[in-house]
Amino acid sequence: MRSLEAKSFNHPDETRPFESGKMEIVRLGETTIGRATLQPGWKWSTCVKPIAQTESCQVAHLGYMCAGRMKVVMDDGSERELGPGDMASIAPGQDAWVVGNEPVVFVEFSGAGSYARPGGGA
Repeated sequence: MRSLEAKSFNHPDETRPFESGKMEIVRLGETTIGRATLQPGWKWSTCVKPIAQTESCQVAHLGYMCAGRMKVVMDDGSERELGPGDMASIAPGQDAWVVGNEPVVFVEFSGAGSYARPGGGA
């Protein structure tokens, strides 16, 4: 095991592009961290659903909103709008979209490993 490991999103290990956005992936040991950049007009059900092939996003997310605003609506009808500075824990079974004209930047500490991958559930 390494005693110190550092990487930067300026040089991600992997980039997963999708309509109106991308997920940049950095792996530190066994931890996968993602940075989602979502452009105005992005909506999970139109931009990522064709990749995931599920009715709603089936990935649990734990992350930090750096910029922009995003509305999240759960399959049970509960909803929340997230903005800069918000931390969020989002259970599987949701749709989400960018609110307004500013891109969303969301750093994800859990869930990025399978996001926007065929058969990954996101």
